[in-house]
Amino acid sequence: MRDLFFVFVRRLLRKFSFCLAAFIVCVVPWASSQTQSPEAQQPQTQQSQDQKPPDQQPQDRQSQPQLSGKQQAVQLNLGKKKEGDEEGRRGAFVAAPIPTSSAAIGSGVTLMAGYIFPINKEDKISPPSVLGGVGLITNNGTSAWAAGTELYFKENRYKVLTGYAHGDLDYDFYGTGTAAGNAGRSFGLNQVGDVYFGSALRRVFWQFFLGPRFWFGNSSLAPQHLHENFPNLPPLHVNFVMRAIGLKLERDTTPNRFYPTKGSMIEFSADFFSQGLGGTFSFQTYRFSYDKFHSFGPKQVLAYNAYICDTGGGAPFFGQCIFGMSNELRGYPAGRYIDQKMLATQLEYRRLLFWRLGAVAFGGVGEVGPTWGQFSATNLLPSGGGGVRFNLSTKYHVNLRADIAQGRDQHTFSMGLGEAF
Repeated sequence: MRDLFFVFVRRLLRKFSFCLAAFIVCVVPWASSQTQSPEAQQPQTQQSQDQKPPDQQPQDRQSQPQLSGKQQAVQLNLGKKKEGDEEGRRGAFVAAPIPTSSAAIGSGVTLMAGYIFPINKEDKISPPSVLGGVGLITNNGTSAWAAGTELYFKENRYKVLTGYAHGDLDYDFYGTGTAAGNAGRSFGLNQVGDVYFGSALRRVFWQFFLGPRFWFGNSSLAPQHLHENFPNLPPLHVNFVMRAIGLKLERDTTPNRFYPTKGSMIEFSADFFSQGLGGTFSFQTYRFSYDKFHSFGPKQVLAYNAYICDTGGGAPFFGQCIFGMSNELRGYPAGRYIDQKMLATQLEYRRLLFWRLGAVAFGGVGEVGPTWGQFSATNLLPSGGGGVRFNLSTKYHVNLRADIAQGRDQHTFSMGLGEAF
């Protein structure tokens, strides 16, 4: 779904997927090493390679498709686990709290728990599948949780995501359009909703994954404070039914998903909300993101991000493009600038310092508008800032980040696991 609640659920799911992947490379290898016997902890990979005939090794390597950074990392760790565990355990449990901070919903903690397992123990190419849940609570009264599964199988030819989420969010609504966001007058909204979601992607060509997805749910709005009023709001205390089917296309050529130093990421999605499916509204949303990474030696990386959002049809305010919801530009609370079209682009310089510490500096510009023809240089929304990083995994470079950003007339602080993009 594409109102603030459903976009928030999408962001929560991305964090869930990323955090579980991070704990695959940070926690599972450590946990496995603690349970192995001294004999099992001996390196076995080289032995198995030495026993293989020399003429057979190149053929095995050529038969395997090229993997993205995430797939390489999880494949490596699954391989270590199988080699070190003669009993062939099928998976591992992981759980941890993760600090989070957002200008839109406040500061709090994300609680994550999951079971990581391979569907087929003989499949050494597919990333491990995940069954688990994630919950969030912040100091402004927001709470949300999601439970689901992410499955990879057939040598990473297919991946399926499905689950259910519930949220109770408190946030500020400023109205739609640049003028409303500049005015800075907000209305406190409480939004409660539930959503059932699913997608099924297949690897098609050139490392692209393509497939259908759906979002079925409902949501209701209420004022945070009694007797408040605000223009351009849909009816309050009314249940809105949201039904959408769509498609998703994605490609990842980075060698390390957690800290990309080269390669690129591409993601395109199209969702079609319809009253014919039983929903309250009929409209369409299209989103495209592109990330590119280039390294200058072992300690410096320049990262670029571009994001485009387009909404068509009779979309309500909560179905339009929400500036800053997915770290398009830091320095603006999500929801202050909302409109039917949005464009944002940014650069970030990342520098390793010493020990496990690093620093970043970033800057960018974006804009929202009712049509592409109404975009103007006078309505640009600049952003700039910096932050610090603490490396939680020296092997796979999983960072805990803290950023301070300055927007047009305010600043924001954010904290989370992994890079902003």
